[in-house]
Amino acid sequence: MTRLIRFNKPYNVLPQFTDRSSQDSPRATLSGYIDCPGVYAAGRLDRDSEGLMLLTDNGRLQSWITDPKHKMDKTYWVQVEGIPDAQALKWLAEGIDLKDGKTKPAKVRVIDEPPGLWLRTPPVRVRKTVPDSWIELTLREGRNRQVRRMTAAAGHPTLRLIRYSIGAWTLDGLAQGAWNDLEPPKVPGPPKPSRKPPRKPKASAPRPPASDRPRRR
Repeated sequence: MTRLIRFNKPYNVLPQFTDRSSQDSPRATLSGYIDCPGVYAAGRLDRDSEGLMLLTDNGRLQSWITDPKHKMDKTYWVQVEGIPDAQALKWLAEGIDLKDGKTKPAKVRVIDEPPGLWLRTPPVRVRKTVPDSWIELTLREGRNRQVRRMTAAAGHPTLRLIRYSIGAWTLDGLAQGAWNDLEPPKVPGPPKPSRKPPRKPKASAPRPPASDRPRRR
């Protein structure tokens, strides 16, 4: 049976089960939190980001979750430096020019710090002379480090980044570093081939020899 789990990834944890690039000083990976053989991540979440990850043992489900054509919304809680004004929010919502092109329209709003938010280890470094604030940003695309690049281009560098939801799945009720099973959705796909044997073509009656055929007058 297909398995789908959600995981609240802590800060500084690689979004994979092994760390092959640093054998002398291994970094924290998913294997330190998830003891569930056969599952793998449906999408990535940067090491310095926190929040929701989905993992599955079904390749078709993994492709369905990550395929951009399904336009699955991803919502992030973003602590930024400074307080975005109306113009900065408009840039984020309408699209910002980045080195790899203009971003697609997004949903953005200023929010209070999410209630019950866990402390980050290590804590975020904030400047006493510069205020900080929180925004909620919902995207329908997934470029490399996109949220951080977008807020920086709008003049408000990201201090802390938490993915709250992927499609209908959220972090609600899930503690930092914890995971649990979800009900796998039915993935739409092409119809299954028929199991009925192919029909045999009907045998046609043999034609009489040319000498026996009636002549046309």
